[in-house]
Amino acid sequence: MAFPITRLRRLRRNEPLRSLVRETRLTAEALVYPMFVCPGEGVRKEVRSMPGVFNLSVDQAVVEAAETHALGVPAVMLFGLPEKKDEVASGAWADDGIVQQAARAMKRQAPDLLIMGDVCLCEYMSHGHCGVVRATPQSLGAAVASPPTADTEYEILNDATLELLARTSVSLVRAGVDIVAPSDMMDGRVGAIRKALDAAGFLNAPILSYAAKFASGFYGPFREAADSAPQFGDRRSYQMDPANLREALREIELDIEEGADMIMVKPALPYLDVIAAARARFDVPLAAYQVSGEYAMIEAAARNHWIDRDRVMMESLLSIRRAGASIILTYYAKDAARLLA
Repeated sequence: MAFPITRLRRLRRNEPLRSLVRETRLTAEALVYPMFVCPGEGVRKEVRSMPGVFNLSVDQAVVEAAETHALGVPAVMLFGLPEKKDEVASGAWADDGIVQQAARAMKRQAPDLLIMGDVCLCEYMSHGHCGVVRATPQSLGAAVASPPTADTEYEILNDATLELLARTSVSLVRAGVDIVAPSDMMDGRVGAIRKALDAAGFLNAPILSYAAKFASGFYGPFREAADSAPQFGDRRSYQMDPANLREALREIELDIEEGADMIMVKPALPYLDVIAAARARFDVPLAAYQVSGEYAMIEAAARNHWIDRDRVMMESLLSIRRAGASIILTYYAKDAARLLA
């Protein structure tokens, strides 16, 4: 019935009433904390464009991971900064790679912590792209030549990249990573990774696919943190066009058919419609990544005293949850967990 019989404000009078009828709830158990692991010892280097986020050596990353887990956050996502880069991303799949080292150390310290390993090659490639690069003209299927210059035509080789992604995934799981998360956006990578994991005996290792990863301007601070900016060109030939919602759903559907156990939309806030559409259509766990640019904007506005940092932080996370994400990767995981405790 209409006003004055119906008064929706009746259930907003105080916090106990608001809490009783709250439709969407945010919990620490839904959060994943991204971490950047670098060589060295005792390293805790703040990322200039991401205040409060650090590049951490393995010993410091172990401490950070244990603190995160103690706050009730169940999982971390690891990104690696190798000592050396090359044209075949050998640091990504080496048994003594930086993420592999961190995973082993974290499991010794916090065995119940879930470790996700980002499966991408950009941090490990000398050219900063997410796949094998060839300069044109060159025969199909050839091995990598010297990296292209700014004036050279180039191509990111899809099928040649799959082998490296599969090899990286097996190496990560062998080192103790619980969940592999391919973020490269090569066609067919989920199927290649699933096949490789099964062949290596890791039938129970889940895949969280960055299924709908858009070619976004919100990744800038991350590229500073991970030292992964492309040395030439951009990533629009493999990451998704921000204009395309229906194509995002096709990407998700294909990844599920190839064996993805969980799916992700990245970034989060600019793509809440994609999260909502994916939630309505697919019955698998759905993650969303509140990326570096989203974090940096909130931090910059808060430091200028334009917004209430904690309130906007929690509102942004709640909006992602409300749109349908059951898992949220966020640099605010620790701060949010403290407020939710």
